[in-house]
Amino acid sequence: MIRKVPEFFGKLLIRDYGQELAEKIINGYSSERNVTLRINTLKTNSDKIKEKLDKEKIEYEEVEWNENALIIKNAKEEDIRKIDIYERGEIYLQSLSSMLPAIILGPKANENILDMTAAPGGKTTQMAALSNNEAMITACEKNKIRADRLKFNIERQGARVNIMRQDARMLDDFFSFDKILLDAPCSGSGTENIFTDKFNEELITRSKDTQEKLLNKAVKVLRAGGELIYSTCSILKEENEDILNKVIKKYDLKIVEIEEMKRNTIFASYSEAEQFV
Repeated sequence: MIRKVPEFFGKLLIRDYGQELAEKIINGYSSERNVTLRINTLKTNSDKIKEKLDKEKIEYEEVEWNENALIIKNAKEEDIRKIDIYERGEIYLQSLSSMLPAIILGPKANENILDMTAAPGGKTTQMAALSNNEAMITACEKNKIRADRLKFNIERQGARVNIMRQDARMLDDFFSFDKILLDAPCSGSGTENIFTDKFNEELITRSKDTQEKLLNKAVKVLRAGGELIYSTCSILKEENEDILNKVIKKYDLKIVEIEEMKRNTIFASYSEAEQFV
């Protein structure tokens, strides 16, 4: 099925990527994507999950750059949610692309880490698992309903996380964190959000304002020499590079490239990278 993107968005894609690549991106929205999941190592391990999937006759493919991620080949999300390993929090339905920020941040034991916009908790609980629950993670969420969902997911996955019901933009500058994950609210232009009535130029404008304010606050509460990961599910430069460049100049920050080994491993497989969009 070929889906038509909003006209204004098509123009933005051409502006950012040129005609040829923009057409490839637009065609990508019509591609069917496999379900992907993350194995929660706080409760289980990959061997046990694979054994359970085999028993349920669910086919899967391993991910070269993440031993705790699987691509499901013959089942939908609703099918996975019916399995007891999902109910027990032993797996978490999560796209491959959304697993990247936490992996790159590399949370370690005793590090003081802030997840600025944490709900529903996929990246938050992933960071807890990556540090074997030994990092000190604070998860911010201003919305009560989303905060309740965040709390539910944290508890179900057995993660140790301090939840702060607050707009991260309003955090006291007294705070100081070793590492910060800012998975910023965005237009969702890299997702099927573009086919809803809520996707419009006003949403992009509002998102940019929120992103810049959050990033400014992140810099203020990040200790000297600390690490900050900024990520969105938007593919528009005005929500990514443009925001970053503005704040980088303001605070004289330094961009550090992802380690060559990690970068090469993550993007080694083009077939897997296609699912990041």
